[in-house]
Amino acid sequence: MSASDVLSVLSVVREAGADVVIAGGWGVDALLGEETRGHKDLDLLHRREQETALVAALTAAGYAQTLDWRPARFVLSHQSGLEIDLHPLQFAPDGSATQSSLDPGEPFRYPADCFVTGTIGGTRVRCISAQQQVEFHQGYDPGAADLHDMARLRREFGVATHF
Repeated sequence: MSASDVLSVLSVVREAGADVVIAGGWGVDALLGEETRGHKDLDLLHRREQETALVAALTAAGYAQTLDWRPARFVLSHQSGLEIDLHPLQFAPDGSATQSSLDPGEPFRYPADCFVTGTIGGTRVRCISAQQQVEFHQGYDPGAADLHDMARLRREFGVATHF
């Protein structure tokens, strides 16, 4: 997935009136302001109450659901090979949010100050902070891309990572 693909997806999302935040590898690159590696997908955090409009817009753009681990996450794929990994969030009045996990008793938590801005392809985008990226990258065995991303966050932002 290229930077122009990301910006194209964000355009579809904006037209649907949905509010998204970039996480995962593209979120790391947004924080760094440059594409540091190839990306197989785009991780988007979205407002749970906007999910119907968001999915309808992406479906109209040629995406179809290929994985459903709701309420934690689900994936939409395009016949071109592009994938969007969607993570529904429930926002609180203070701007913080929670995301269900596969373990219902342990949701993922997003403090209000973790929602920041970065840059992809010269365009300002919403993303999660370096520290929240560390939290986002827990609970699974890291691949080469995850190791690369955490090394970049350590080097550029001085955050401690668990791998």
